[in-house]
Amino acid sequence: MKLSVIIVNYNVRYFLEQALLSVRKAARRVETEVWVVDNNSVDNSVSLVQEKFPEVKLIANRHNPGFSIANNQAIHQATGEYILLLNPDTLVEEDTFEKCIAFMDAHPEAGGLGVKMIDGSGNFLPESKRGFPSPWVAFCKAVGLSRLFPSSKLFNHYHLGYLPADQTHQIEVLSGAFMLMRRSVLDQTGLLDESFFMYGEDIDLSYRIIKAGYQNYYLPDTTIIHYKGESTKKGSLNYVRAFYQAMIIFARKHFQAEQATLFILMLQLAIYFQASLTLVANTFKRLLWPMLDALTLFGGLVFLKHFWAGYHFQDTDYYSDSVLYLNFPLYISIWLGSVFFSGGYDQPFLLRRLVGGLLFGSLLLAAVYGFLDLEYRSSRALIVLGSIWAVAATSSVRILAHFAQYRNFNLGRERIRNLVIVGSEAETARVLHLLQKASIQKNLIGRVGLRNDEPDQLIHIDQLEEAMLIYRVDEVIFCSKDVSAQAIMHWMSRLGPRILYKILPEESLSIIGSHSKNSSGELYTIDIQFQLSQSQTRRSKRLLDVLTAVWLLVTYPIQCLLVRHPIGLWQHIWLVLSGRRSWVGYAKPAGEGLPKLVPGILSPLDALSISSPDGHTIQHINFFYAKDYQIGQDLEIIWKAYKRLGG
Repeated sequence: MKLSVIIVNYNVRYFLEQALLSVRKAARRVETEVWVVDNNSVDNSVSLVQEKFPEVKLIANRHNPGFSIANNQAIHQATGEYILLLNPDTLVEEDTFEKCIAFMDAHPEAGGLGVKMIDGSGNFLPESKRGFPSPWVAFCKAVGLSRLFPSSKLFNHYHLGYLPADQTHQIEVLSGAFMLMRRSVLDQTGLLDESFFMYGEDIDLSYRIIKAGYQNYYLPDTTIIHYKGESTKKGSLNYVRAFYQAMIIFARKHFQAEQATLFILMLQLAIYFQASLTLVANTFKRLLWPMLDALTLFGGLVFLKHFWAGYHFQDTDYYSDSVLYLNFPLYISIWLGSVFFSGGYDQPFLLRRLVGGLLFGSLLLAAVYGFLDLEYRSSRALIVLGSIWAVAATSSVRILAHFAQYRNFNLGRERIRNLVIVGSEAETARVLHLLQKASIQKNLIGRVGLRNDEPDQLIHIDQLEEAMLIYRVDEVIFCSKDVSAQAIMHWMSRLGPRILYKILPEESLSIIGSHSKNSSGELYTIDIQFQLSQSQTRRSKRLLDVLTAVWLLVTYPIQCLLVRHPIGLWQHIWLVLSGRRSWVGYAKPAGEGLPKLVPGILSPLDALSISSPDGHTIQHINFFYAKDYQIGQDLEIIWKAYKRLGG
């Protein structure tokens, strides 16, 4: 066997399907065996491989042992002269394997090989070629000098930014996304170090390859797409911690005591520095709109306080200072909380959610107002005027912000993207059918044909660049059955990141793309969508849990007469308030592939008259509970099984 391709997968089924389809095409030119090691995915990745790729050798782990262990499982059984470690969120060209093997055969001193990588926007990924970390390299990366001076040999050794991306070079570190190595070299150096759970194992193995007397190379003659952000999220605290902890393991393993101590110190500082930046950035993104609303509301309430006191009471000092530090913060908290639970911050430009949340908050304020002591009741007029101000001011701020960002006033309606489809007439029809089934709206400009004599085509593919400008195209969908991976990557790189790119894999029911390395890819699919996966639905379910628990707590003496186990009810109330339990959850066993929920006190089975249901029936009940979930379901289950709330 000439080549063994090993893919470790974890919950990226749709990208895995596309990767395996591209590998299948590339393997036609080189004698190849393909291994997939699945680390206990819950998205039916295993069944996908079994049904659609019978030629693939599958290892299905019952737990997630990590990237290194999973790769080693397959390497031990692989028979290829060359071993390729390939990420599942990649797409290789049809001749990638052929070119890489030819290069390795012609360069016996080469122990490992990496290739040119681009992301889902067509941007070159600098990690295609990297240098070994050192205290100075770690410092430059941590404080951002490598980003400020990307072409500097002094400041950006980590990404070897001074080496041209379109030339073949000797490099130091291969990327774990595409890591081609000789089996004979691995026999000398050993396999991946299993002390690395994720990140760092590619640096460690690259270091050992060079230490064994071989060279690592970067080959730009072939390109792959690496949809960064799918296997891991780069903008998370977990990523920062895991990445730098892997660097610490590397330093302790390979550096001498003094150098290792300095390096580890630099890395630890980098962890805190990067974690702080990430935390601040993530917090700012989450709190931007609530903070802006709070300032807008407070400023308006202060103005209304002075206005109403002077206009109605002819005394600008009529209201006490407690209004500023007690009443107004209470009003604002209730308004913002109502907007949050209505989903107004999930889609800040959707005015109906904003206004609905504010109106509900105003009704809640009116109710709370009646419970306050007389000395804390400022004025009903301030609540009414404040409600009017809240709706008008926050809506105006969003309208202005939307215009500044999108140059239009179509709030709540995402502009329908101008779309062209590159492919045959049959595959174009399949794209349109999938978009229709998935309820995705696009403004179809036309089909880009692959031959000059094709009927019903807008333009020929050679004119694609001109069409982007003439028709103001926002999105391109490539049909991989008709368009080669090489052509897709050529056009992605040529057209640039302004366009959104999607690919319809051959015979797939999903259209795939990823425009940012820090977020999940955009997926158009006709697969089942669970209502319980929606953030607003989960938040509403949590709110119902809390309100129900508070009501049961307030009326606990009465509940002791209604439930079977009052002590159990008391315990359950506090478990629900702490977030460790929900009043309604899945029936056991929950099964795989469903949105995660904390364990429930009750389950959908408690509302049904079914004696001893089998596992298949339970899975169906849980499936439809997650798929069609509504708040009313939980209320119905709680009502019908009220006596069992205590267990």
